[in-house]
Amino acid sequence: MRFILQQRSDLAASASPYRVVEQDGGEIAWVNRFLDMQRVRGLNELSLRAYGHQLLHFIRWWAQQPGVDVMHLDAHPFTESTLIDYVRAQREELPKISAETINGRSAMLRRLFRFHFEVEMPHGPYRLQRIWWTPPGGRYRRGRSAGAADLRLRVPPRVIEPLSEEQVQRFWRSFRTARDIAIVGLLLLNGLRSCEVLALELEDLLLSEAQMRVCGKGAKVRMMPLPPETIRLLDCYLKAERPLTNTARVFVSLKGKARGKPMTKAGLRSLFRHHRVVTTVEKANPHRFRHTFGADMIRAGISLPALQRLMGHANIETTLLYIQISPQDVYEEYARAVAHQTAPARIAQP
Repeated sequence: MRFILQQRSDLAASASPYRVVEQDGGEIAWVNRFLDMQRVRGLNELSLRAYGHQLLHFIRWWAQQPGVDVMHLDAHPFTESTLIDYVRAQREELPKISAETINGRSAMLRRLFRFHFEVEMPHGPYRLQRIWWTPPGGRYRRGRSAGAADLRLRVPPRVIEPLSEEQVQRFWRSFRTARDIAIVGLLLLNGLRSCEVLALELEDLLLSEAQMRVCGKGAKVRMMPLPPETIRLLDCYLKAERPLTNTARVFVSLKGKARGKPMTKAGLRSLFRHHRVVTTVEKANPHRFRHTFGADMIRAGISLPALQRLMGHANIETTLLYIQISPQDVYEEYARAVAHQTAPARIAQP
């Protein structure tokens, strides 16, 4: 039995367009009910697609377990022991799966269980629970409480690796069209996500006011300033190269059968893949330019709340990742400190 994630356009607006189905088209009802509820909650299609892929991975693994009928959840409910077996199977997969991906899938299963059974996932033989002490009454009277703990793998700390100035220049010089240069400019000079760049519409560009409206994750809208360099790049593309088309999207295909149609994510990935080969800058993907923007802003002395707003981060902890000291920064700080040393440090000097 083979399962796939299907995208449909003939469903009601309150239903998820992404459906987990069998190869012959039969839907897994209990999974799709969960996806429909997320649609009712207001999740966008990108989030629904990510949820669908997470659930699809679990369904494919669970269907291979003996005595399991994935079409009927009530007959074979998964438990905490199922979760641990699922995590163990993912740890053994090749190529290796990141800890963040495994943790995301585990959290998804717990939400799925709560949605269908309205209780926390029951303990299996492993009894993953955390015990802690709480003072229920007086100062010296203490009581014990227990609660289910999520199975989370240890996640290595993220390291932000921006592109060097030489890498940026080499990659930038490889572009020939005004459209492609404008896209790289929005990534590098404004720190936009690739999906935010592709979603830009003409009415979002307020060039006369040096501002831009950006629709980010979770349909959160933020206003961003436009530097003069970005305004020139966008103005050049819009006046000299963008085909006449009825679409409201800013970035469209320039040639071929898709000329004038909105640029796709696959097209953007293909564009960057080609230029990585041409320039041999292997790390030059769209998100790396966003990281380079964040690192440059931190070095320029911008405040963390301002950078959080510019980059559209929901939590300040994500913005804090950009505060990293490189060896070059350490050397420059050391040289500055040596230049201002006081008398005790100069005792040995004649």
